Amino acid sequence: MRYIVIGAGAVGGTIGARLFESGHDVVLAARGAHLAALRDRGLTFATPGGTRTLPIPAVADPRELTLTPDDVLILAVKTQDSAAALDLWSTAPVTGGGTAADRLPLVCAQNAVENERLALRLFTTVYGMLVWLPALHLDPGTVAAYGAPLSGMLPLGRYPQGVDNFAEHLAATLSNSSFESWPDPAIMRWKYAKLLGNLGNAIEALVGHAPGAETLHHAAVTEAQAVLNAAGIPYATPEEEESRRGDAVSLHPIENIPRPGGSSWQSLAKSSGTIESPYINGEIALLGRLHNIPTPINTTLQTQSTRHAQQHLPPASMPLPTLQHLIDQAT
Repeated sequence: MRYIVIGAGAVGGTIGARLFESGHDVVLAARGAHLAALRDRGLTFATPGGTRTLPIPAVADPRELTLTPDDVLILAVKTQDSAAALDLWSTAPVTGGGTAADRLPLVCAQNAVENERLALRLFTTVYGMLVWLPALHLDPGTVAAYGAPLSGMLPLGRYPQGVDNFAEHLAATLSNSSFESWPDPAIMRWKYAKLLGNLGNAIEALVGHAPGAETLHHAAVTEAQAVLNAAGIPYATPEEEESRRGDAVSLHPIENIPRPGGSSWQSLAKSSGTIESPYINGEIALLGRLHNIPTPINTTLQTQSTRHAQQHLPPASMPLPTLQHLIDQAT
């Protein structure tokens, strides 16, 4: 199989690097300065065990490839970029006839729960993947992965439910490539649990690690749990996630490459103009409106983090009392 990783940032770059190091055929799809750096010098991949440069082929879009039925598409872009990526890759021709949408499996290695729904509108065969993978991508051509001894936890399953031979094969491949992975017939239960954990991403992006941020995160999760319960959506517990991850995936430092924040913090640091919170905190706001449950905390986190992204404000630029005041007003 050849693994085509669409979105070679922190998550996609780490998955692609580890598969490549395990001897698999990998192609990274990227854009802009990151693509130019990958083509010029390869992927600089830093881990707690050291830094190396990997000569992984990189492309801008499917027109640079000849897709075959043995290819696997791994979608690793941020949710706000999913629709454009899916439109681009779904229509790519595959040798022997047909397109990627009806011939190739697509794996959503992403946060949030909207990506699988978007993908299933176009692709026949879609898999959800839980991504617990602490990584950083700020500089073109460079990805740092802080997990050790394994780089991350990546269980997967068929969307909306079930497992099949491909899910079992890919889980085994990832398990042999420095990840903890297993096929899970109820993968979305894990992804909704990760959604709860990711509610704090907007808080970190807005106020950093200010004292009291954890208390606010807990309140956002409590609010979201009430919404998921009202909607009848099951989710794994933190204890289950911790039990599966155990000591196999822990956060470790990398010399000279500190990790100041997670994915949303990185979006503001890179001044990308967009942020994933409309699909994380915004998912809770949406479900709250559908089920008549107030969500002032997550709604405020969504609107304020989106405003900061659109105005290209730096991370951790809002005082926590200001954010709390805005939440109190919404409440």
